[in-house]
Amino acid sequence: MSLASRCTFFLVACCFSGSNLAAQELQAGAAKIDITPPIGYAMWGYGARHDAPSVGVLDPLYARALVLIAGKERIALVGLDLGRAPMRQSTAAIRARVKAEAGVEHLFLVGSHTHHGPVIELDNWPVRKRGQDPDQGQPYVRELEDKLAKVIIDAAKAARPARIGVAAKDVPFNRNRHSKRPDKLVDPELLVLRVDDKDGKPIAHAVNFAAHPTMHPAQVLKFSADYPGAMAKLMEQETGVPCLFLQGAAGDLSANSPPGVKGPDQFGQTLGKEVLAMSKAIRCRPLDSPKLLVREDDFRFGMRIDLKNPLVRGALVLAFFEDLVAAFEREYRDGVRPHLTTALLDDRIAFVGVSGEFFCGHALSLKRRARLEHVFFLGYCNDYHQYFPTIEGAAEGGYGADPGVSAAEVGAGERMIDRALLQLYAMRGKRPNLPKERLGGMP
Repeated sequence: MSLASRCTFFLVACCFSGSNLAAQELQAGAAKIDITPPIGYAMWGYGARHDAPSVGVLDPLYARALVLIAGKERIALVGLDLGRAPMRQSTAAIRARVKAEAGVEHLFLVGSHTHHGPVIELDNWPVRKRGQDPDQGQPYVRELEDKLAKVIIDAAKAARPARIGVAAKDVPFNRNRHSKRPDKLVDPELLVLRVDDKDGKPIAHAVNFAAHPTMHPAQVLKFSADYPGAMAKLMEQETGVPCLFLQGAAGDLSANSPPGVKGPDQFGQTLGKEVLAMSKAIRCRPLDSPKLLVREDDFRFGMRIDLKNPLVRGALVLAFFEDLVAAFEREYRDGVRPHLTTALLDDRIAFVGVSGEFFCGHALSLKRRARLEHVFFLGYCNDYHQYFPTIEGAAEGGYGADPGVSAAEVGAGERMIDRALLQLYAMRGKRPNLPKERLGGMP
């Protein structure tokens, strides 16, 4: 080979190698959008309200999106100031649009579980309740779908080369509200994900913590993001970039205010100060293994409650309201069908999203058994299928564990956690892939 040929080969090889490295480099982008419903829209969270409409807004509701890109995969982490994630039809519509327009196929739509958000199970509820023509105007749920798709697309468009860092700390800010046992479990871990660009400028933060946002009284009929909104507000004022709140396994956990701290604003600010201090100590760096792997799993479980029984259905209508019970009837017509999304970044950071209120024992089990540096356990993610108590929690009984609010058969949560664990080990090449029918759910 001549000297000229060798030089040409060397330059082509370098360009190809550099292009390949650039393609594997982590990229990230973030965006934020207001999703506050119109005043008068029905409020979600407390059965005693039935379908009482909101009379005002205490603080705006937002959706914040962080898109992470590594290799051929793109995921969107979306923190929602909502009681639950959108229903499966809405999620499918959002997923189709963002895949077509931004190449983002995998979503983590995570409701904060505020009990002062809107009802989103009923597509055209406010139109029908006002006696208007259903063809006039666009129902809030359709507007929500548009906004969530837009914020994800905007975040993807803003993606640029990025660095990442995670900090973890146990904090005494939650308590087990379910168990009466002296050895009741609590997951005190506060996880903070910081994403910077290559120049060290922040792109976004994501905060994972488990505690019910139920600090405003049920009698307050005004929209509010509760303590997660106050935490995010403080972080965004201090850093100038979106701060996602990603609720954890909060099925049996409530907020636990330190002495002298009262109400959601003070509690959120207290939590926010911890997050800010943790963020400042994080040193973001490039990925060791620039890859992102994602797996999606659907399940179908038997029901613990018989919605066909007129006495049972009547009791639920009295506890909630007719239209909402009808929505759950449609959802559970073929059993309880929760969704699991499992992602692994850099072979060391996991994101596990489940579509329900999982007890903290599930998260603690997965974190311990996964043997990873960090596991972000995301409850209320990609739909909502009520409570998933642990087997021992169901045996103990009580609110959150009884059939009235825990629809899936006992043991469903454990089967989903085992599936996530299998996927995480498979993505690290630590076990052979097993046939799908051996991994979870009913056939």
